[in-house]
Amino acid sequence: MELRRIGGSVSQLSKVFTRASTGLDAPVVTIEVHISGGLPGFSIVGLPEGAVRESKDRVRSALMNSRFKLPKGRITVSLAPANLPKSSGRYDLPIALGVLIASGQIKPDIDIAQFEFYGELGLDGLLHSTEGLLPAVIAAHKDSHDLVIPYDNHEQCVLAQEARILPAKNLLQVCEFITGIGTLERPMIQPDFDTKHDKNFSQVKGQYHAKRALEIAASGGHNLLLRGTPGSGKTMLAERLPSILPSLDNEAALQRAAIYSVANKSIDLSQFYIRPFRSPHHSSSAVALVGGGSSPRPGEISLAHGGVLFLDELPEFPRHVLEVLRQPLESGEVHVSRAQQQVTFPANFQLVGAMNPCPCGYYGDGTSKCHCTEDQISKYQMKISGPLLDRIDMILDVPPVSKEVLLSPQDKTTENSETIRVRVLDCYNRQLKRQGKLNDQLDANEVDSLIILSADNKQLLENVMDQLHLSARAYHRILKVARTIADLDHADTIESQHLIEAIGYRRYNG
Repeated sequence: MELRRIGGSVSQLSKVFTRASTGLDAPVVTIEVHISGGLPGFSIVGLPEGAVRESKDRVRSALMNSRFKLPKGRITVSLAPANLPKSSGRYDLPIALGVLIASGQIKPDIDIAQFEFYGELGLDGLLHSTEGLLPAVIAAHKDSHDLVIPYDNHEQCVLAQEARILPAKNLLQVCEFITGIGTLERPMIQPDFDTKHDKNFSQVKGQYHAKRALEIAASGGHNLLLRGTPGSGKTMLAERLPSILPSLDNEAALQRAAIYSVANKSIDLSQFYIRPFRSPHHSSSAVALVGGGSSPRPGEISLAHGGVLFLDELPEFPRHVLEVLRQPLESGEVHVSRAQQQVTFPANFQLVGAMNPCPCGYYGDGTSKCHCTEDQISKYQMKISGPLLDRIDMILDVPPVSKEVLLSPQDKTTENSETIRVRVLDCYNRQLKRQGKLNDQLDANEVDSLIILSADNKQLLENVMDQLHLSARAYHRILKVARTIADLDHADTIESQHLIEAIGYRRYNG
């Protein structure tokens, strides 16, 4: 606290630190409280939004109900930097502490500059939970700061296991800690992480070709479209894709938890290291898919970061909603721009789509169920644009399972997800050792330098490009899939069988 004498009166100033929430960033906010003479008043400056402007009323009541006094005179609260928009009630606690310190009602017994404070105050002085705190916890730990947070937030924040967090239940408890009268205990909770998958490939009867395609897609991070009649097992197969993907490392798992925190969604600790699987309904809007809002929040593609985004009934999504996926599929991130701020969310997801071959769903199943005209079938399949299809590496027809296979006992020789995941992880490691990234993430220059074809294979691919009228993007995606197939075979070069199998996943016709 600083005291400055101006014209016979005492001007009092205090500083308390916290952080704002801007996407996954958490810039430091310095809360300066100045108490001066003059008519009583309480003003907050520094681009406060509605919830922050209302903070003065919550702080006033919380101070009075915690047996403190509201200082006489003019109270000015500055939230610096002034050009950064501030929202939510997380600033209540640091504002209240700033007022108490500036008015001399409490005298810190700690180095207040080494602490950051967060929490919305109830009128009775209780601390309520605040959304989106995990990015602030991570950022504060990097700056070697301790954090005082609401008790209701501590279970989520302990995911940042090395951060020093101190949960508190009310304003008085925080004040006692600051003045040295009381203590705040660091929680000793050790999260119980369980990586068991409930859905396993051993539960899928038949569909060996589809399982092979999913193994290739998982190994190289490739986008996949499953096409088949209703009940053929498309959704069942897609839901089991995370069970063969390598677990997230600690940094990636913490980033995923931070995205969920900003989106105000809870995360199951048993799923902490398991790659996410998001399956939005086809009535979802473009904002729900990519994120947005007046205070931008992550959408489904960011919630699927590092995992799988499954779009069932793909043609039923509005076309303009599907088109917003094109840029994130290429860049691995999404930029949300608003008048006062621009936010970037990570969106490096694996797209898996599922669709029927026609409006009724039974075209090409060998029965007479389908009565769709060629024009209806064409219009249905054309709901997915060429540019979006160009970004899908593999297209697979999933035939219905025969009644003999469906009614037979479960084959004990059927591979389970654990066995498949061993091969996928081995393929992962080959790619990381060779190029430091998955095959699907290679850019055009890296494809040309790392993937070398023989003269015969070049001629084969050239003929296919002419016959199927493939784009340059499709050409590169065929090479990436072929490289993944070769990696699964532990082959240093792409052979003709690898290329032919990759080309077979490229066709999209009725």
